[in-house]
Amino acid sequence: MKQRNLGTSGLLVSTIGLGCNNFGGRLDLEGTRAVIHAAFDHGITLFDTADMYGNQGGSETLMGQVLGDRRKDIVLATKFGLPMDGENGRLKGGSRRYIMSAVEASLKRLKTDWIDLYQYHKPDPLTPTEETLRALDDLVKQGKVRYIGCSNLPGWQVVEAQWTSKHLGLNSFVSCQDEYSLLVRKAEQDVVPVAARYGMGLLPYFPLASGMLTGKYRRGEPTPAGTRMAGTDRYARYQTEGSFDVVEKLDAYAKARGHTLVELAFSWLLSKAPVSSVIAGATKPEQIAQNVKAGDWALTAAEIAEIEAIAAPA
Repeated sequence: MKQRNLGTSGLLVSTIGLGCNNFGGRLDLEGTRAVIHAAFDHGITLFDTADMYGNQGGSETLMGQVLGDRRKDIVLATKFGLPMDGENGRLKGGSRRYIMSAVEASLKRLKTDWIDLYQYHKPDPLTPTEETLRALDDLVKQGKVRYIGCSNLPGWQVVEAQWTSKHLGLNSFVSCQDEYSLLVRKAEQDVVPVAARYGMGLLPYFPLASGMLTGKYRRGEPTPAGTRMAGTDRYARYQTEGSFDVVEKLDAYAKARGHTLVELAFSWLLSKAPVSSVIAGATKPEQIAQNVKAGDWALTAAEIAEIEAIAAPA
């Protein structure tokens, strides 16, 4: 497994990370154990979760039961900020009061003394950026958190946070985690250039556009049972005629060169300069092996240009 620095920080992460949002939801304890052990076996070191994953705390709780002595071997990343008491709950945000309680709850669930990367999950319009950053800076100084990052912040707010950190002498965000794939490239107009400018590592989530870039969803065919998109309209935005056009062309391009669509999707992301690691979830151990292998295609400049021409936003 290859390693990269998370932006310009000294934190090394595996180029393929494990997204842990299935733990405590789609996966029970034994399913979680099987996936985590497979990640260990394949050299994955970045484990990314959040306090609200797995029905508010389930993912962290199961990870705390499974990691044991291997905790010290990984980069453990979690997040705070989204509601922990229901969709319209009040246990959320970026206030000092909430952050100080949220980190203690995560540490307890994860059965650890420190979090390697603590990420602000979503912007809180009610809390000043300085308050959030001062609270996170205190956690770093206390040793409970090693590095801090952000997720889903618009580019202007990332700039504001970096400026605030610099001028107040606070620890700054070393990473951004945002949706980014060959089908969803909005980040290129906002967060990607900001991350590059400030030396931040980019951690793309939904790298396969919720499964569209696996090729398992076919135009005009029923959605396969048991998949993320089955029985819900939540992911309908991916299944447009334009998306199917792009997926079919990319699939043909990859197969003509002896590769899979998944390999193309992951390797393209890893060719983008700010990307440090691609966050990929899994519900089965064999998916871990597939994800790890998918990042090995070293794309040439010509191939990158051809791929981007196929996937160019309409």
